[in-house]
Amino acid sequence: MKLFSHGLLDELAARAAASPRARAHHNVHESPTDLVQRFFVVTSRNTYFRPHRHLTKSELAMVLRGRFDVLIFDEQGTVTARYGVGANTLSMAYETPRATWHTLVADSDGSAFFEVKEGPYDPAIAAEFASWAPAEGDPAVPQYLERLRKAQPGDKLAL
Repeated sequence: MKLFSHGLLDELAARAAASPRARAHHNVHESPTDLVQRFFVVTSRNTYFRPHRHLTKSELAMVLRGRFDVLIFDEQGTVTARYGVGANTLSMAYETPRATWHTLVADSDGSAFFEVKEGPYDPAIAAEFASWAPAEGDPAVPQYLERLRKAQPGDKLAL
């Protein structure tokens, strides 16, 4: 039996605040070879999830704390949808279908979600990152993240 306390999210929030990536993970699954990958993710407001897609796997996430906006894009980097999930929204979770360009934007420090994906984890095919969005660590990321915060369907966010 595994139990996960609220304190785990507090610990992950502290780690996220100290992390250059502004987020922290805790795996529930035992190994990258497990057929189901399950993990907690806690973020700071300034974390950047580069827009990406999973060609062969869907993604299910339940927001545990805070609020995230999930943005969906077409192949050229135009926002096709924006969904609020978590605190003060009608939704508590989301599922992103295979091959769907998407990203998350955290509304506040300490925002948390629990994610489930098909395994096994293979870094070579885990995600395809959008060429039209800056890579993590790129100096353009803070400005791009602010564009994501304001983006609405129809906005083209390609660099």
